[in-house]
Amino acid sequence: MDKLTVIKVGGKIVEEEESLRDLLDRFALLPGHKVLVHGGGRSATRLATRLGIESRMVEGRRITDAEMLNVVTMVYGGLVNKQIVAGLQARGVNALGLTGADMNAIRSEKRPVKEVDYGFVGDVNQVNGDMLADLIAKGIVPVMAPLTHDGQGHLLNTNADTIAGETAKALARHFEVTLVFCFEKRGVLRDEHDDLSVIPTIDRNLFAQLTAEGIIQGGMIPKVENSLQAVEAGVRQVIITQANALGQPNEGTVVK
Repeated sequence: MDKLTVIKVGGKIVEEEESLRDLLDRFALLPGHKVLVHGGGRSATRLATRLGIESRMVEGRRITDAEMLNVVTMVYGGLVNKQIVAGLQARGVNALGLTGADMNAIRSEKRPVKEVDYGFVGDVNQVNGDMLADLIAKGIVPVMAPLTHDGQGHLLNTNADTIAGETAKALARHFEVTLVFCFEKRGVLRDEHDDLSVIPTIDRNLFAQLTAEGIIQGGMIPKVENSLQAVEAGVRQVIITQANALGQPNEGTVVK
């Protein structure tokens, strides 16, 4: 089975010229089949401010009303996505920018209102893995924006980590998949104040122990939980690391 690497990078990396250039250089050099999933939240917030639209967040999640949906569609599916695609083409990578609506790549449903009404936010329920695998087999590199659709003509703002995880799971039937979450730290840290305290590998048992001890906490808990679920769904391994460590062996935390 051919190998495939799914890389998820946050908005901070793709929104600054120097870090974007470094990311694209490293991504272009990765061997074999690959997919890039990106964010773009800070650019969306900046554009919304210029347009006089208030950005509202609850526990780090964006409230997406109709006006904000227009903004994130312009930024995620347009500006950020196409800058990445153009940069990859310049590096000899035949990239194709996609939202979930394109070729029915990712279908989702609008998040139900409970304690919080997130507005036009989608929870993924179907990834068209066969179609994506067909594109990848033809030498095309999908660049996925964090937007999906509900099949009823509505776009939905969707968490980029979720898109990366669900895409990796759907492609695990076709490839030997490694999923890489790139964020600001070198990996999952034993001591959040010591960047050298990277935990090299985590499995389900160690995760339970480290969570109980309070070593893994806050926003890292869902990131590792999502990683474990991806492995349990057939993804070979998940790596949590920095973008500037892409392609370097023995970097980051391996979840397996």
